[in-house]
Amino acid sequence: MMSSRQMALCGVLTALAVVILLLGGATGIGTFAAPVLAMAALLPVLEEYGAKSAGTAYGAAALLALLLAPDRELALVYAGFGWYPILRPRIARISSRLARTAARLVICNGVILVLYGALLRLLGLTADLAGASRVMNAALLVLGNLVFLLLDVVLARLTNLWRRKLRKRFFHT
Repeated sequence: MMSSRQMALCGVLTALAVVILLLGGATGIGTFAAPVLAMAALLPVLEEYGAKSAGTAYGAAALLALLLAPDRELALVYAGFGWYPILRPRIARISSRLARTAARLVICNGVILVLYGALLRLLGLTADLAGASRVMNAALLVLGNLVFLLLDVVLARLTNLWRRKLRKRFFHT
């Protein structure tokens, strides 16, 4: 059973994640920056109450973003990648650095293929991409992978920041 403190923290941080996602469409880079900030907003839930509570908070934020966000691509990016912080600690337990990186890249490319494959098919843009430069598409995929690896570093640092400094300010135990 959830305590009132746990329920309050999960609710407030889920609401914060949703607000970040809703405001993300206001800027040109919000499509990709807002989902990262929303992931960061839910890190304390993961750290304090575990993967189940974090998964519930992520699911609620993703569903509300899909229903309310004016920028559908932003909502889909969050729905596709927002669960990654929950999986990240398991990947970090892999002993080989090369295997960890490979696992991260497989996840990133899998989500990209599913997300944008479905998006392009739903919007009927596949014929438009046939004429697009394969080099440009490959460059964008490589850059997307690099950004995802940077995201992993940022999430690790934010998690350490929560553990070492911020947690003390919110939980006086």
